[in-house]
Amino acid sequence: MFEFIRTHQRLMQIFLAIIIVPSFAFVGIGSYKSFGDDANTIAKIDGKPLTQQEFDNAVRNQLDNYRQRLGAQFDQKMFDTPEFKQNLLDQLIAERAIAAEVVRSHLTVSDALLQRVIKEQFGGEGAFDMERYKSILAAQGMTPTMYDQRLRRDLTLQQLGNAIQATGFAPRAVAKTLSDIGAQEREVQELLLPVADFVPQVKVSDDMVKAFYDKNAKFFEVPEQAKIEYVVFNSDSVLSQISVTDADVAAYYNANQAGFTTPESRRAAHVLVALKKGASAAEVAAAKAKAEAIVAELRKAPADFAKVAKTKSDDAVSAEQGGDLDIVTKGALPAPVEAAVMKLKQGEISDAVQSEYGFHVLTVTALKPAVVKPLDEVKTEVAAVLKKQKAAKKYSEMAETFSNTVYEQADSLKPVADKLGLKIETAVNVSRTPGPAAGAAPYNNAKFLTALFSNESISSKRNTEAVETAPSTLVAGRIVEFKPASKRPLAEVDAAIRQRVTMEEAAKLAAKAGADKLAAFKKSGDAAGFAAAKLVSRSKPEGINGLAMQEIMKADTTKLPAYVGVDVPGMGYGVYRISKVQQPAVQDEERRKAEAEQINNIVAQQEMHDYIELLKQKAKVKILKPIASATVVEVK
Repeated sequence: MFEFIRTHQRLMQIFLAIIIVPSFAFVGIGSYKSFGDDANTIAKIDGKPLTQQEFDNAVRNQLDNYRQRLGAQFDQKMFDTPEFKQNLLDQLIAERAIAAEVVRSHLTVSDALLQRVIKEQFGGEGAFDMERYKSILAAQGMTPTMYDQRLRRDLTLQQLGNAIQATGFAPRAVAKTLSDIGAQEREVQELLLPVADFVPQVKVSDDMVKAFYDKNAKFFEVPEQAKIEYVVFNSDSVLSQISVTDADVAAYYNANQAGFTTPESRRAAHVLVALKKGASAAEVAAAKAKAEAIVAELRKAPADFAKVAKTKSDDAVSAEQGGDLDIVTKGALPAPVEAAVMKLKQGEISDAVQSEYGFHVLTVTALKPAVVKPLDEVKTEVAAVLKKQKAAKKYSEMAETFSNTVYEQADSLKPVADKLGLKIETAVNVSRTPGPAAGAAPYNNAKFLTALFSNESISSKRNTEAVETAPSTLVAGRIVEFKPASKRPLAEVDAAIRQRVTMEEAAKLAAKAGADKLAAFKKSGDAAGFAAAKLVSRSKPEGINGLAMQEIMKADTTKLPAYVGVDVPGMGYGVYRISKVQQPAVQDEERRKAEAEQINNIVAQQEMHDYIELLKQKAKVKILKPIASATVVEVK
């Protein structure tokens, strides 16, 4: 993933993660009238439309992101919800409102900062490679101009976000008070009534079992299942039937030798005599004369180039490196400088070369000639390329054959398997919804399963149509055996229900006994039956259950001893006696400092939230279409 994507995600966390706001909070959302706008427009922000296509693209990008993160655990139905759509719409609206404010306020970043960030992102510790930079962007469907615009916007948003959040801070007194609350210690004694102690008192009748069975029918449902056969046709199916000859490989190699050539590599250095913009003719002449003097000096002693560069070059960065400009790539240097470097032999000193920065004295410090890889070295690679090219041409033809055959000979998958050399696979316990257990299995696809479990497919057990489950991947299948949804009989689940009901009833008895004890302790202030006292805090629960700790730390301690009763699911009922409240004797200053920073971050986030709400109002957001009408597009 490229750095600009990470930058964008960080910005969106700052700008958007805190603004999951109900749709009715937006300006102008009171009515879903069209306002005379295009029916394709979902919303208008600052007078500009947010279209259905833009929303769909945003959904697709989000789902792609989740698919990559979750892998086999990805289930698109998790995201096909009104909440997912609404949250995404809220984010898009906020992003547009912020962008509108950036334009209104004429916010931008300098070219120098933009160039520095790009070099850091794509150059690393080595040289900046313009061709690599362009190819990386091209793989993402972007040009350098497009990337520059996007990065400039993201850097501007980052500056804006930092400026707003910097205004948010909490007073020290507030931070100290909150920190004191978090560090507070309470001396506690515990009296636990385990649920297991009450199990012998429980008698579960047949009527109780039957009532639980009837009330919780969904717990005992067995979903419909099927045993299926299926075949997969994809690019690999085509590749397995493609062959290329040595003559094909040789012909491709000869026609595309440039692709197997490691280009010439030149490392250059320079001494710069700088010129400011708008320099006078006299200043230009003086700079040129100085550069020509350096040329004469270096031609007498080329080996002193690095030493001369350190003492006489006006390029402070390269001068420290003896004038080194690193490996020269196309477009990385001013055109006159690049042209001069390409003409030099290794160690040769150039004439004075003028550019927009001044006059350069150049040399080539290292030169590696172009090298062509021999055919034997790239033969396998070329063969693979040719096979893919031939397969791409043949795929459409074979895909049509696949689709026609599974439809025309629908009683079996054998004809299509024999015709195209495919393997018939089987799967059992398949249900109509994708499941995590099946992972990335070809049949574990919502679109295919919908076709497979159609009424016609279930009743006739004929082939499904060819379903595209992924790019260049078709799947067809048929149901061999079908088991409709059913309910497990009561006799089969009787023992499990009795155990469940027993524990529920025992928990009720424990809670009742605990509540009685709690009431008695509150009257008497007694400590009889409690365990030894222990000092606990929010960060040090000392083995006390989390639910109980919440109640202990919330308890009113204006009068001590104080008592708290807690129903702890699965364990029983706990009664807790609080006899002392205090601050720790030794203060953890590092913890306090970290907590103060967290509090300031929360305040800063609230500042950002309020600022974005203001920007939404300024942008006069109008919702033109209910988000429920927007459909989550299936990602393939």
